Amino acid sequence: QVQLVESGGGLVQAGGSLRLSCAASGFTFSSKPMSWYRQAPGKERELVAAISSAGGSTNYADSVKGRFTISRDNAKNTVLLQMNSLKPEDTAVYYCKVSWRGNMYWGQGTQVTVSS
Repeated sequence: QVQLVESGGGLVQAGGSLRLSCAASGFTFSSKPMSWYRQAPGKERELVAAISSAGGSTNYADSVKGRFTISRDNAKNTVLLQMNSLKPEDTAVYYCKVSWRGNMYWGQGTQVTVSS
């Protein structure tokens, strides 16, 4: 079965950095685009960044452009999100997502808290 396991969240001061990791299994990882979403308390889940199956194409939410970088390692079935210059408004639970055979799959999420 498809499994996505996020890690790397935590508490960081504004201006700091974190690197999130999503370990994937149960599907052909190298054939699927992957994405990171986040959900802050009281807000809808929003797309943060996405990457194509081979990693050659990426896109970002305007709010994180220039600060976050998505990447993937198809040999390790892992997608990463490097987050720099973090702001308090980046505080949220971060999820990775894949669409596989007509279904969407989400990880359990990892909490990122940025203090001012």
